[in-house]
Amino acid sequence: MMQILGILIVLGAVFGGYLMMGGSALAIWQPTEMLVICGAAVGALVLGNPKHVLAELFSQIKKVASKHKHDSEFQRQLLLLMYELLQTAAGGLKALDAHVEAPKDSPMFQRYPRILEEPKLLAFIVDNFRLMAMGKINAHELEGVLEQELEAIHDELTQPSKSLHKIAEAMPGFGILAAVLGIVITMNSVGEGADTAEIAEHVGAAMVGTFIGIFFCYGVLDPISGMMKQLVNSEASTMETVKVVLCTHVAGKPPLLAIDAGRRLIQLNTKPSFATLEAWINAMADGEDAGARRKA
Repeated sequence: MMQILGILIVLGAVFGGYLMMGGSALAIWQPTEMLVICGAAVGALVLGNPKHVLAELFSQIKKVASKHKHDSEFQRQLLLLMYELLQTAAGGLKALDAHVEAPKDSPMFQRYPRILEEPKLLAFIVDNFRLMAMGKINAHELEGVLEQELEAIHDELTQPSKSLHKIAEAMPGFGILAAVLGIVITMNSVGEGADTAEIAEHVGAAMVGTFIGIFFCYGVLDPISGMMKQLVNSEASTMETVKVVLCTHVAGKPPLLAIDAGRRLIQLNTKPSFATLEAWINAMADGEDAGARRKA
């Protein structure tokens, strides 16, 4: 919703102001200029990035436009899943094998569909519970391993936004490139005996190229790049939550305290209070007790 509102404000302010000044909409409709500028930008993006970075870039743009992000419901599912996993691990880490080996087939994971929709987060959770199950590891060693992994993940996830930001910075240059080509065409028309009206039309079309480049830089690509950075920071915060939960658990703390330690790292706009977390856990326990009574 906020993205749509932002787009409307930008378009209304720029093009509405232009029309209020007496501008003509047809004068700024220059498809060949758009082809030169956007084609050069896409080509530079493809040229400067490997396939996996481009795939991640489009994936992040889709997430930015998605309605479901890391909201309070997502945080609820994450914290309850971690609590269930820790409760299961209390009976022996081998008890987790049925869940972490095939999480998409696990009844436990299936109760938390929002987590299953996040393949990177799911892999991070599953891999590190496997690590804990493979052998003795203390909290300090686990924290060191997870810090290195999170740093590598963060570097990889921020690469698409950095690449898009570089293209955004290059857009005014591509606009000037299109403008220069337009001036070349104008000079050719002068040599062919064009009148003043035709020259003015060519010059106006050339200047539109500069406008398009600047508009796409500051009004489109740079804001999208910023939103992608915020998305990555949110995903990194979620993985930090998982890391703290695991390290606190390995240090010997009970599940509720381990989950609360992770809760404290959730971003403020979606962080539940301790009372809310406790209510979620109690409601889950009451549901499990009612289910057990029905089976009995």
